[in-house]
Amino acid sequence: MTPIAPKRDAIDPVTDFSIRADSGELPRVSAWLRNTGPARGMPAEPLWRLDLCLTEALANVIDHGGAAAASSRIDLRLEVRSTGSGGEAAIAVSDAGAAFNPLTAQPKPPASTLAEAEPGGQGITLLRRFADALDYSYSEARNHLTIHVRWNQHEDGP
Repeated sequence: MTPIAPKRDAIDPVTDFSIRADSGELPRVSAWLRNTGPARGMPAEPLWRLDLCLTEALANVIDHGGAAAASSRIDLRLEVRSTGSGGEAAIAVSDAGAAFNPLTAQPKPPASTLAEAEPGGQGITLLRRFADALDYSYSEARNHLTIHVRWNQHEDGP
């Protein structure tokens, strides 16, 4: 008779996290993502891109979301799935800040010279460059932004 191996619990591909709209929470979010992403099979490079985009999106909510954002929690939901050729991770950000659709907003044009350059204003460009897809909706007085990153099977594992 062959012994039966104990059944290992599968890791749920979806995990949720909530934070206060406070810049002091950003390191906690990055730590949560660095722990939960690799545990669900995310390679380092797409994890880095997702963390970069998420940090930018959260900084915008915290800095520009207004009083409603400041007094409400920000909800995060990470979902990681395998595809036939690799995988995809999507992180949904839900906040009560002022409605802002980064898909229709015009990015700030780059400065022509270093002397003309001003800090800030490149967040939309950053999101569009490092995310593979972005989805946005506004419902129930909340912004819902989903940031997607994808990877191929040949990329390094966690």
